[in-house]
Amino acid sequence: MYKKTLLSNGVRIITEEIDHVRSAAIGIWVGAGSRDEAEGFEGISHFIEHMFFKGTEHRSARALAESLEAVGGQLNAFTTKEYTCYYAKILDEDLDLAIDVLSDMFFCSLFDDKEIEKEKNVVIEEIKMYEDSPDELIHDVFSEHVWNDHPLGKPILGTEESIRSLSREKIMQFLTQHYAPDNVVISVAGRINHEDVVAKLSSQFGSFVRGGRRVLEETPVGHTIAHYQKKDTEQMHILMGVPGLGQDDEDIYAMHIFNNVLGGGLSSRLFQEIREQRGLAYSVYSYHATYVDTGLFAIYAGTSPKNTQEVVTCILEELMGMKEKGISAEELRRTKAQIKGSLYLGLEAVSSRMSRLGKTELTYNRVLSPEEVVEKLEKVTLEDIVRLIGRLWQKDRISIMTLGPAGNDVNLPMLLKKANW
Repeated sequence: MYKKTLLSNGVRIITEEIDHVRSAAIGIWVGAGSRDEAEGFEGISHFIEHMFFKGTEHRSARALAESLEAVGGQLNAFTTKEYTCYYAKILDEDLDLAIDVLSDMFFCSLFDDKEIEKEKNVVIEEIKMYEDSPDELIHDVFSEHVWNDHPLGKPILGTEESIRSLSREKIMQFLTQHYAPDNVVISVAGRINHEDVVAKLSSQFGSFVRGGRRVLEETPVGHTIAHYQKKDTEQMHILMGVPGLGQDDEDIYAMHIFNNVLGGGLSSRLFQEIREQRGLAYSVYSYHATYVDTGLFAIYAGTSPKNTQEVVTCILEELMGMKEKGISAEELRRTKAQIKGSLYLGLEAVSSRMSRLGKTELTYNRVLSPEEVVEKLEKVTLEDIVRLIGRLWQKDRISIMTLGPAGNDVNLPMLLKKANW
């Protein structure tokens, strides 16, 4: 199903040919994100993503915006803690145009000093908007405290101070070091031909030379925290978590199942208990953020300040019940089917298939097929879930953060005792 070509300079091109569609999606994946940013460079990965759309030697910013929209296509990008992706979705007949536009952005962006100064203000407004959304802000603050000063804990957007300090010189330095052939994967899916795609991309990406393959900082050490941050909000925002698993951990598939059962959807235990049964929250969920060498498992809830203690106690009691009894055979069967269905339904779109190719090749150095994922999920047993919960949810590893009005602090040791930990 997949074809892969390694260019002489180290760029990887990976494709999936889907003959029954009329569209194609292409993504340029770069192994550079906020965890690669040294002191004084915080937020530069995301800032460079913005600057790629601010004009090239051949196209103005407006021309870039109109280039694919004029043929009904889409052009966009996003930045994470470990990688950045520039992508386009178009009709198959417009793939040449998409390659030309993305190549132009990648190699010929101007990084004009005046545009840099204007974009600083745009990103700072984005940071302020984020800070006005406590249900989003709390996750970054939590990561920052749990991982202390490690780059993985720093916000993707950077800070107002770090953005103000950016310059064209810093941008070019970061590009030279990190936007290197060994760090680039180009994935294409849709009604395409692998050999044709390689020929077209080789002329643009086959000869450039920069930097080298990324060298990650040491794995962050998770710190146990109990942190309260005052903010004038109507709700108390609660985040509780423990250090999680890296992407190659043997328990990662058990983690997917445990997360789904605990707080992964409308039928999850926390949603049913806290929202449906007790009516204590509108938003309550769990998630596992997975990185190359580590992870972070967290549970979020937003509730009225007077209900803070009850919500935290409820979460702890649910966790203790799962720690002692595990999950039922029916929950295991249903969750496997749910994950499998969600996985395959998500691959109905060519953009999703392109993303799977690019992300797994960049992070695993190989394509992780849906069939392999399903096979490993099916092997997870009830005993695996119990072992995972016991491994992660230990009393002295639990961190908690609350963000909201004063006077509603959480005494975690007391609540742990109340929940029979």
